Amino acid sequence: MKESEVNMIRINDIRKRYGSVQALDGVSFTIGKGEIFGLLGPNGAGKSTLIRIMTGLTRADSGSAAIGGDDVGGKSFQIKSLIGIVPQENNLDRELTVEENMRIYGKLYRIDNLRQRIGEALRDVELLDRRDALVSGLSGGMKRRLMVARALLNDPAVLFLDEPSIGLDPQIRRQLWQIVRKIGKSGRTVFLTTHYIEEAEMLCDRIGILRKGQLMVLDTPSALMNMVGAYAVDQIDDAGNLIQHSANSREEAHEIVCGLENGGTVRKTNLEDVFIKLTGERIE
Repeated sequence: MKESEVNMIRINDIRKRYGSVQALDGVSFTIGKGEIFGLLGPNGAGKSTLIRIMTGLTRADSGSAAIGGDDVGGKSFQIKSLIGIVPQENNLDRELTVEENMRIYGKLYRIDNLRQRIGEALRDVELLDRRDALVSGLSGGMKRRLMVARALLNDPAVLFLDEPSIGLDPQIRRQLWQIVRKIGKSGRTVFLTTHYIEEAEMLCDRIGILRKGQLMVLDTPSALMNMVGAYAVDQIDDAGNLIQHSANSREEAHEIVCGLENGGTVRKTNLEDVFIKLTGERIE
């Protein structure tokens, strides 16, 4: 079986420097077909740079990236037909309607049966009833969903979501998560960058943690959390500092609390605990 039949995305030793800043420093991994993959890290970790390289918007200094078996650097036209992109920035035309925004995008991709495809994509993100509404009148959550619908218009094999729920309130964010799950179940590969811990835990089959341009670790959410124990104990010391202790069971966690002078709070481990363990800093 060919690698392209198993892995939709292949990243091999990607490096990218901007002046004195090493944005990406030898990043390598693969993503399987139909997988929802999350890249987690703080602002400036290199997440957006990697997406720009993978979508042909920026060239790597060295290394290679392939989508569907085609090298990103050498077959940009073929790559564009395989992918859909939802950027961080809202780049919708506010003065046009929902359908007009979709139609402009569809004509750029020369999509057949465009009106039908627009209807299908809007239905997927639950915006079919807003087809004739001006974008300027949509809520923030609706605008993000419209950007997802637009990215689905050319029926991509890979959907790139760069901080898709940034700036959204928790309820609207969860509505967007439901749409992303549905997209994943359709068989598409989803590449998601985020610094929201809960978003990565809820959506992703596997997660990579990026810090200062380097991939620190990559595995399933459960395997990553098991690296630091099933439970965490948060303790506030006399100076008001947060001290965290790890435990493999709830019983062990309660034993730790009983041994602390100021007590502590027991909770389940999350991905931020993994990040702190690996890097000594929080995701912000």
